[in-house]
Amino acid sequence: MLLSNRIQTLSPSLTIAISSLARDLKAQGKDILSFSAGEPDFETPKRIKDEAIKAINDGFTQYTAVEGIPELLEAVSLKLKRDNGLEYSPSDIIVSNGAKQSLFNLFQTVLNPDDEVIIPAPYWVTYPELVKYASAKPVIIETDEISGFKITAEDLKAAITPKTKMIILTTPSNPTGSVYSKKELESLAEVLKGTDIIVASDEMYEKLIYNTDFVATASISEDMYQRTVTINGLSKSVAMTGWRFGYLATPNKELISSMNKLQSQSTSNINSITQKAAIPALLGEVDDDIEQMRIAFEARADEAVELFNNIDDLSVLKPKGAFYLFVNIKDISNDSIEFCKELLQATGVAVVPGIGFGSEGYFRFSFATDITTIREGIRRIEKFVKSKR
Repeated sequence: MLLSNRIQTLSPSLTIAISSLARDLKAQGKDILSFSAGEPDFETPKRIKDEAIKAINDGFTQYTAVEGIPELLEAVSLKLKRDNGLEYSPSDIIVSNGAKQSLFNLFQTVLNPDDEVIIPAPYWVTYPELVKYASAKPVIIETDEISGFKITAEDLKAAITPKTKMIILTTPSNPTGSVYSKKELESLAEVLKGTDIIVASDEMYEKLIYNTDFVATASISEDMYQRTVTINGLSKSVAMTGWRFGYLATPNKELISSMNKLQSQSTSNINSITQKAAIPALLGEVDDDIEQMRIAFEARADEAVELFNNIDDLSVLKPKGAFYLFVNIKDISNDSIEFCKELLQATGVAVVPGIGFGSEGYFRFSFATDITTIREGIRRIEKFVKSKR
């Protein structure tokens, strides 16, 4: 057989598939409104672009150290100290081609066949696929609106077995926008005490939070600091999706060394220009730009939540972070793929089926677009829902 068993376990990303279909239909002249992409609709801040242009003009175009240039690693270290109260030396950090590669490196480095990885659902579509690609087993914990789409200490305790190697926490969450409080993280930390379970904490949306506080998982206790691998980047909060910048931090020297070895044999260093451009963002020089984006996202979320909750048979929780709504359609359909397909065909509105995030009976709606488009999209969805009654 031509293909490996490993690659045949991998499913394509539903979010990318829907976004691609929407683009194709739009290219054909169809009136398409896409709310499927996880990408800010803002420009990368000028300060970052200027730094990239300077790097190009300075001829900073050669290979760099695999883990990143020293001044960049120092900038990440300073950011983690300033924003999260975490002490990581530059040697505790690796920068990669987006947080997705950071996760890939981590899973490939620590997971073995039959290891179990606890993943709360709804989850980002990539988590279980990368776990399976590492020949490990995803163990899904279901959540719902009652829990605010978050697991409890009791949920975690019940899911742990002798084979549990890791738990993935996402705060703020894609697709629900849920954010774990300090108290909630402390209760999870208590369950993990005395185990060797690794915590992979995906904190990509930490800057985009609404009426709440962000707490880094590794900051909860010394025990959590030692077991947590923090994954973050600049794609979402600083509108740098195409630049491909993610990073990973852990005090575990053996783990860092092993992931560095893996990256050296796969992609080597990330784009040299991106490395230079990321430094001002990490040092807080574009915090005003981030705050302007955050304020705009929050206003959109408030209006979109109100509009959706005024539609009979639909409901949605107000997100505490990120730029997504996870809309409940269970009173209409328990086949989110069919619902979203019909919606796209009938109205030209593209959203992502909830089943792709591990939760049937929902769709993900990205409000990372202008408010006029959001209003029109929800108007079309309301008309479609009425036609289904």
